[in-house]
Amino acid sequence: MRAFRAGLLVCCVLAVFCPPVVAEPRPSTRDVERARQAVHQRSKELGRTNAELATAQARLDELAAEAGRLVEAYNGARVLLRRAEQTHEQAKARLTAADAEVEAARRDVAVLAAESYGGLGLMGPMVGMLVDRGTTDGYLHRASILGHLQGQRAAILTRMRDAQEVAAILRTQAAGAHVAQQAAAERARQAETAAREAVARQRRETRALRDRKETLQRRLDAARSRAERLARKRAASVAGLLGRGSTRGDVAANWALSQLGKPYVWAADGPSSYDCSGLTMRAWERAGVRLDHWTGTQWTSGPRVPLDQLRRGDLLFFGRITDDPGSIHHVGIYVGRGQMVHAPQTGDVVRVASIWRGDLVGATRPR
Repeated sequence: MRAFRAGLLVCCVLAVFCPPVVAEPRPSTRDVERARQAVHQRSKELGRTNAELATAQARLDELAAEAGRLVEAYNGARVLLRRAEQTHEQAKARLTAADAEVEAARRDVAVLAAESYGGLGLMGPMVGMLVDRGTTDGYLHRASILGHLQGQRAAILTRMRDAQEVAAILRTQAAGAHVAQQAAAERARQAETAAREAVARQRRETRALRDRKETLQRRLDAARSRAERLARKRAASVAGLLGRGSTRGDVAANWALSQLGKPYVWAADGPSSYDCSGLTMRAWERAGVRLDHWTGTQWTSGPRVPLDQLRRGDLLFFGRITDDPGSIHHVGIYVGRGQMVHAPQTGDVVRVASIWRGDLVGATRPR
């Protein structure tokens, strides 16, 4: 009896201090279906977000390409304007020399007239030669005078006439060069206006698109690890891209990598900011090769390079291949592993990116 009572007491104590373990209920078929629907809905949301993000990015790329094309058109107009200015300056210099030759010839004729005064009676005709500007009406008159002069006198007057004719030709050329310079200046002004308007339009539209893109990106980032994404991006863009070679292409590529993070500013060529062709121009300048600040002439700066034979430093061009150099709207510099350094667009910075874009048209190797 005592043993029974003791056992009963132990059972009561255990019942109070050790409640029975309740097994976790198994999920029902309905619970499983709800979970599957939640996963499916999440996948659909991510798919829509990706599609919207791709649309926004395509519009950004379109705006950047148009602005880049107009900025490079402005760069090209500046190059052509400088050439027109040089041509005009050379024409003016030649005209100045020709005018000086005319004046020297006039002085010789004046001396001849003075010597003839009172002796040959030809001072009046020779004074007429001095003031004659070469009209066709005076041709017979000049021929008559020359017929009365001999030797040195005829040579002196002929020299003045030749000098006048050369000066007239060069004056016409200088006037034409001036007109060409003015036209080039006007084209540069119009190109600058178009570029400014395109960049302003890009800024306005890009601001709204970037806000939308950032919202979409935050939704995507909720399903990804930000740390892992940034680490992958950094590893893919910079690690191992610096080369140790001493070729000119290595020099250009390594220098371009040293400019990462500097802002894009259209028509800028350093040292604190760049546009696309300004960056590549300065990179190859470090390697001892002079390029224009224009994709139009950089496209012809060296031989074409097949994309499967790219070397560090090669220039990569984006746009369309036509007879118009203005159809090339962007350029980057190859740094290896399918990557390039480029100054992308207004609001962005010099950075590393993949070369594989839909508008990649080819590559050149400057020399």
